[in-house]
Amino acid sequence: MIDLSHSTPFASGSNRHCFRHPDDPQRCLKVIRPENIEARFQRQSRLKKMLGKDRLDDNRQELAANQQSAIRHLLASGQEALLWAHLPRFYGTCHTTLGPANESQLILADNGEPAPTLETYLQHYGFDSPVQEAVTRFCEWLSKTGILTRNLLPHNLVIADRLDELTLFLVDGLGAPPIPQALAVSPTWRARYIGRRIRRFYLRIEWELSGRHKSWEYSQKL
Repeated sequence: MIDLSHSTPFASGSNRHCFRHPDDPQRCLKVIRPENIEARFQRQSRLKKMLGKDRLDDNRQELAANQQSAIRHLLASGQEALLWAHLPRFYGTCHTTLGPANESQLILADNGEPAPTLETYLQHYGFDSPVQEAVTRFCEWLSKTGILTRNLLPHNLVIADRLDELTLFLVDGLGAPPIPQALAVSPTWRARYIGRRIRRFYLRIEWELSGRHKSWEYSQKL
């Protein structure tokens, strides 16, 4: 049992808190915020409530996402270096005083602190050449590996210096909804799905840099 009673999360999202592992500061522990999941569930329509709360549990979704066929293939074929080039290593679940946690590699900056998000980088430096190249390499990796993700959002990617170049790591949003996941057995469909995620990623970056004057829902339809 990992004691998090005296720990403060270094980051928090709508559904999870992220803690540094108290015994291994190079690992991250993601703990569900049950009160937020309950609030989301209560806002659902009666039909969606029939599907249960598990589908709102980001830890369950992340566990399933790490079992997707592209990741299993890379592990089975000895291509771990390629797999973890843009993903934090995933170690499964563990027990904490705050409930079950997903345990993964914590991507660190040169100063030993958690790496900043792409969203933060864009706010400070814009879409400059180094980060443009980092985004290109990340998107090429997605296409090469066939790894499925949800929409790529700048606050779900962190950026760190690796071998003297900026590198993006996807720390949240891995995996696809059930229907796209099932259709991904077709290589052609998988490539189209990933291509759509990449195109929408560039649109999202443009939207972030535009000052968000229009809603994202409106902007992504342009």
